[in-house]
Amino acid sequence: MAKEDNPTGATALRMMIGGQLRRLREAAKITRGEAAYEIRGSESKISRMELGRVSFRLRDVEDLMVMYGVTDEAEIERVVSLCREANRPSWWHRYGDALPDWFSAYLDMETAASTIRTYEVQLVPGLLQSRDYARALLMLGYGHTPLQEIDHRIDVRMARQKILDREREPATLWSVIDEAALHRPFGGRGVMRDQLNSLIEACDRPNVRIQIVPFTSGAHSGAGTPFTWLRFAYPELKDGHLHGAPHRRPVPRPRRRCGRLPGGDGAPVRPGRPAARDARHHSPDHPGPLLLVTGAGAWTLSPR
Repeated sequence: MAKEDNPTGATALRMMIGGQLRRLREAAKITRGEAAYEIRGSESKISRMELGRVSFRLRDVEDLMVMYGVTDEAEIERVVSLCREANRPSWWHRYGDALPDWFSAYLDMETAASTIRTYEVQLVPGLLQSRDYARALLMLGYGHTPLQEIDHRIDVRMARQKILDREREPATLWSVIDEAALHRPFGGRGVMRDQLNSLIEACDRPNVRIQIVPFTSGAHSGAGTPFTWLRFAYPELKDGHLHGAPHRRPVPRPRRRCGRLPGGDGAPVRPGRPAARDARHHSPDHPGPLLLVTGAGAWTLSPR
């Protein structure tokens, strides 16, 4: 990863900083119009800043924090440092031509997520795909696309998986996969055999949990479409202020189950219950902002 890249996800970081600026402004009982006048801008600019939709002008952030009553120079410098980080391009920018705009924003959010829960019906989730399996899928869907662009898409998919192995705060992945995905041999028997072995090896990671919804489960409410939940801990935000390095509780190592692809320890996926509901009720992580992405491309963001 190049030095100039932002490994934390610019979109999520801008949203975090913008939310902090909004809370400071509201606590100081200052209107958007008054804040805009302070930095010679418009109310719409203040709104875009607070929603994380634009990059930050560092001088504007300093002036706003002083206006909002923040007098601690160290606190102001911490926020400004985060703004510098948020203004840097994300790791995926070199592949920008091969990515739709909505997916570029999603990659930022996925990179910043502390916990990822995903349910797949037909396919192995992207964060667990082998390179050959990913190539077979992309060649099927984009057979008339230049091979160079397909290679870039594969590189993006493999680069996404680094969030599970990064040294600082690796993401926790809880993946529920329909049994149908294990019987659909994309790329042929050899590619599928390697993919299944890759899934088994992934279960040895302490931050990865895989569960299978067997055919015998029958109908369940998650059968209609795949979806992904992204959970953001945002531990830098505490009591309305930005703080330093976070601490995460360890995730228990999953146990293997002989005779079929392993599932995690804890509650199994039960017939008649959505797999994601089991994951939510037994999740070890603490509450935080939540993003739901469905197979239809719809996003839902909630504060908890």
